[in-house]
Amino acid sequence: MFLAYNTNGLAHHDLRDAVVLLSEIGYQGVAITLDHGALDPYDTRTDSQLDSVADLLARHNLTCVIETGARFLLDPRTKHEPTLVTADPAGRARRVDFLCRAVDIGARLDAACVSLWSGVVRDGAGEREAFSRLVGGMAAVLDHAEGRNVPLAFEPEPGMLVDTLDRYADLLEALAAARVESSRLRLTIDVGHLHCQSEVPIADRIEQWRDRLANVHIEDMRLGVHEHLMFGEGEIDFPPVVAALSKIGYPGLVSVELSRHSHEAPSAARRAYNYLRPLIVNEVSGRG
Repeated sequence: MFLAYNTNGLAHHDLRDAVVLLSEIGYQGVAITLDHGALDPYDTRTDSQLDSVADLLARHNLTCVIETGARFLLDPRTKHEPTLVTADPAGRARRVDFLCRAVDIGARLDAACVSLWSGVVRDGAGEREAFSRLVGGMAAVLDHAEGRNVPLAFEPEPGMLVDTLDRYADLLEALAAARVESSRLRLTIDVGHLHCQSEVPIADRIEQWRDRLANVHIEDMRLGVHEHLMFGEGEIDFPPVVAALSKIGYPGLVSVELSRHSHEAPSAARRAYNYLRPLIVNEVSGRG
């Protein structure tokens, strides 16, 4: 496993400066959240930015994943909208277009995966209708990802249609029922989300989904409260989590996600690294 940091926690930094900063701290990867000024797929300057970011990643020997959870990139008034479950078909099509552009960026950067989620059902649609919307959008994105040879990693997110690992299993069943090829659809596990929603023991969940796991987010959190916290400020016991990832031989990024810490990003990134790196080193050396 490789320790990484999500750029949604460096919102006040130029993306290129963020990459260099994280490398200097010691991180081995970067979870790049596409956003205003950060590989925005709709910005004409993104092509040139892509070249320089690709060069920096290679120069500093950093792996990346692409994250698609920017709050107000597609709609300046409503957080995360439109989504794959938005009532308006045109809105859903815009999200699909964004995700396909994210896949193209992932291909350019040789990203380990592109991470995505379902969205919040805001119009009271029933289960069948909501999943029909989601499956339709996912079919298009999966087809595009297949053509670009980029894995997708689906993240269950509190409050969204697919909010737990059990609901992720429901999505896989719905895709199979609709005869949508989903072998490229992997899984993003957010450690804090599992604790928040009582999907515990976390180590058991990691073991359960080992064959699908392609991306991991990590932060501290409290039971029942979806708030990303610095390590030590929540309730999670992290050594068993790191041990579980080591046990299954997880080969991907473990990305710190502290999206509310941009105002102190350099110190927050260093504190997180200093907390997690010894756990990973001790676990790996202990198994060596």
